[in-house]
Amino acid sequence: MTIHRRGFLAAIGAGAVASTAGCAGVGGSGDGTNEDGAAPGVAGETLTLTTTTSTYDTGLLDAIHTDFEEMYGVTVDAVAQGTGAALESARNGDSDVVMVHARGLEDEFMRNGYGVNRRDLMFNDFVIVGPESDPAGIQGLSSATEALTAIADAGATFVSRGDNSGTHTKELNLWEAAGTDPAGDWYQETGTGMGEALNLANQQGAYTLSDRGTFISQRSEIDLTILVQGPIEDGPEILANPYGVIAVNPGVHDDANYDLAMAYIGWITSPDTQSAIADYQVNDEQLFFPEAVSEDPEFGQYVPEGWSRDSTDG
Repeated sequence: MTIHRRGFLAAIGAGAVASTAGCAGVGGSGDGTNEDGAAPGVAGETLTLTTTTSTYDTGLLDAIHTDFEEMYGVTVDAVAQGTGAALESARNGDSDVVMVHARGLEDEFMRNGYGVNRRDLMFNDFVIVGPESDPAGIQGLSSATEALTAIADAGATFVSRGDNSGTHTKELNLWEAAGTDPAGDWYQETGTGMGEALNLANQQGAYTLSDRGTFISQRSEIDLTILVQGPIEDGPEILANPYGVIAVNPGVHDDANYDLAMAYIGWITSPDTQSAIADYQVNDEQLFFPEAVSEDPEFGQYVPEGWSRDSTDG
């Protein structure tokens, strides 16, 4: 995936039609609402969303969910977990829809039949942050793998989330690409969310890998700085961080609220909500960049990467 700032379509055309169809499926007629403005059949219900900590900790979901809740007369219960835990909750039938950022784990979830109707949602990127003193000398490096190798060679403290989250998955992929097996007292696995990992790195004057959004939302409270940029600021493409949203397959969990999940997917990928995501800022900085409505949709988003009919046993 190539990160770039995509232009948004006006609220017409294929993107708007697809989004409207997703929302209208819950209603019965016309605009999909009854006389009091709520969608018939779902008013009063709760949609359980399991999501990566970055979408929750940054305040994005609190900022945009009111619109959906008022539109349908429902409640969204957003459960913040690492990507791995969010998908596991969905596998266990404890979620209606997931919003995560590790395409490999998403593809496994879909190939195993637990998820349907995946959509690209938005993106930001990962950054390597650390103390301004930069004991490993990585500031300004154009290669994320070279930066990690330098940290390991210097034995400089690195805080890893160690929680099978999307960020942790990306970190492990980077260590593998660098040909380095992180081990030793300098490498600290915490099993925590991104916000806590940043706090721990700050306390120890350590390095860590962070999504840009969470780092921006906490930057005023910590003394860490971005030392290696991601592709949003012309850094290496390997630090791209795309997010997807997936409905839980009702054929696997018949109590999954599929209608409301698809209404949610239609709403969050609609032009208006994509614009709200683009407009959301912390400390005058944009945290997420919409991906669902664009002039060049990538239709591979709907199925696992590399999937084809020939690759199945059927």
